[in-house]
Amino acid sequence: MREAVFVRRNLDKWRQLEFQALGDNYSTPDQMVEAYNEVTSDLAFAQTHYPNSPITSYLNDLALSLHHHLYRNERTSWSKVVRFWTHDIPLSVYQSRRALLISLLIFVTTIIIGVVSTYGDPEFPRLILGDSYVNMTLENIENGEPMAVYGGDSQILSFMGITVNNVMVSFVVFVMGIFTSIGTGYYLMNNGVMVGAFVTFFIQRGLFVDSILAIMLHGTLELSAIVIAGGAGITMGNGWLFPGTYSRMRSFLMAARRGVKVLVSTVPIFIVAGFIEGFFTRFTGVGDLVRLFVILLSLAFVIFYYVLLPIKRHREEEYGA
Repeated sequence: MREAVFVRRNLDKWRQLEFQALGDNYSTPDQMVEAYNEVTSDLAFAQTHYPNSPITSYLNDLALSLHHHLYRNERTSWSKVVRFWTHDIPLSVYQSRRALLISLLIFVTTIIIGVVSTYGDPEFPRLILGDSYVNMTLENIENGEPMAVYGGDSQILSFMGITVNNVMVSFVVFVMGIFTSIGTGYYLMNNGVMVGAFVTFFIQRGLFVDSILAIMLHGTLELSAIVIAGGAGITMGNGWLFPGTYSRMRSFLMAARRGVKVLVSTVPIFIVAGFIEGFFTRFTGVGDLVRLFVILLSLAFVIFYYVLLPIKRHREEEYGA
């Protein structure tokens, strides 16, 4: 093909691609990839047939420009990840705030039930925690190591086992929302009663400070994440129970997507909580101030990410503040 014919056939296309590249006017990444492939194909043809022609240099520059845009978009994909964690999830948390509050109330109420039940019947922890666990803990207390239960396995195995177990628990709590919010509420109640009985068991033996500092060192994040997973499950269940003006299926799917975002946010929390429990909770000789600092830092994060940031993001969306 003569060079003049080649240029005449493709010049309008090249100008359009150049205009789009300079103005970053591609609506989708696929369009940019398609444009880059077209230009590199034309460039290969020009390099073969017109290696010293100005049109070859022009196509080479255009291909480089498109490559730059592709590379830049690849890098900015990280900005989408950042936005997901700093905007999308907090907005979903705000939209699920009532369900999260209900989850918290259920959990706190059942913790109180566990506390009252244990004070009313000292054998209640055996019913909830099991005889073997209670007997082992009593033996540890007699040996002067009440928190020895946290130091039984190797640190890495303990971290991995705890993290996987906690993530699975949160997943079950969430998935039970498929069977309406009642299923999620039931699992929250079980966990709340267990925590209340567990803590009271130590309090009755004069180990209030030691037990609280040891348990809440990792428990601040872990228990918060369970409540959040419960809120995600209730969100999904409410979408089915209370569809409003939407069809029941559409309402459920919308609520499920929102709930999944909230649930996903708990995974890093469980990983950090598992790391703390597996590697640090066992060291009960660590100063109380250090443990208290970690507890307060964990609590500050939960309040910031699940209370303050969602409110801030909502105001930005609503008022452009």
